[in-house]
Amino acid sequence: MSSRKPSAAATHPGVTSCVVRRWGKGERRGPQSDSVAVEEPLEIRIETRSIAVVMRTPGHDEELAAGFVLSEGILRERSALRGVKRHPRNKLGNVVDVFLADGLKLDLERFTRHVFASSSCGLCGVATIDAVRRQFPKIVDRTRVPAAMLHGLGARLGGVQEGFSATGGLHAAALFASDGRLLVLREDIGRHNAVDKVIGRMFLDGLLPVAGGVLWVSGRASFEILQKALAAQIPVIAAVGAPSSLAIELAQANGQTLVGFLRDGRFNVYAGPRRLRV
Repeated sequence: MSSRKPSAAATHPGVTSCVVRRWGKGERRGPQSDSVAVEEPLEIRIETRSIAVVMRTPGHDEELAAGFVLSEGILRERSALRGVKRHPRNKLGNVVDVFLADGLKLDLERFTRHVFASSSCGLCGVATIDAVRRQFPKIVDRTRVPAAMLHGLGARLGGVQEGFSATGGLHAAALFASDGRLLVLREDIGRHNAVDKVIGRMFLDGLLPVAGGVLWVSGRASFEILQKALAAQIPVIAAVGAPSSLAIELAQANGQTLVGFLRDGRFNVYAGPRRLRV
């Protein structure tokens, strides 16, 4: 029997319900209600000009937009951002406007993306490590993080991933301080969106960078996850799954600590081992 909680569909913006027919061991059951993760488009605009459409799970959309403009290198400083608001005349709630500080001018033409980003691979516009290096500085944070602290991160998050508990279909990203304090947790059908929501929250609050910060992600560690962590100057990335070869190269080139297969009391370190202490 499923441990999911269909009732969450009534209260969680990223969860909806559908009718399913369950099969098991030759037995067919009648129609039942089940909870599924919501996937919808979100248009991100800067000063009313559209720059991207991303497929995401609704919830914390303003944070997603703020994290997006930071991780894409469009804005670097909190002082450059005047605010993020939903477009008041969009009844569906799927348009978010980013407003720049007074007097700030950007060449928006070079940031405009005429593509729809899939929730599985994200906005894969940066092709090389050199291009990322030109956008973002290397990590110079030398704060050391207890290796033992990493082991318990996933277990601590299991009880607070409401969307995943209801659907089994949402990824999670969380930012921890070097002493293990949970700073922010977000969920989304796209792993990269969950990361943008996390760093967007911290960006809006003016709390980046976090000395010795640890970004925990469900699933694998891709090139794009490392790129977003670099934009936010997060030194440690810990993934439940495997890293990609390009993610490892990016971490090694930019002073990041990359941990993979963080589960069952073990993990592998692919880059930056000196930042971890026994």
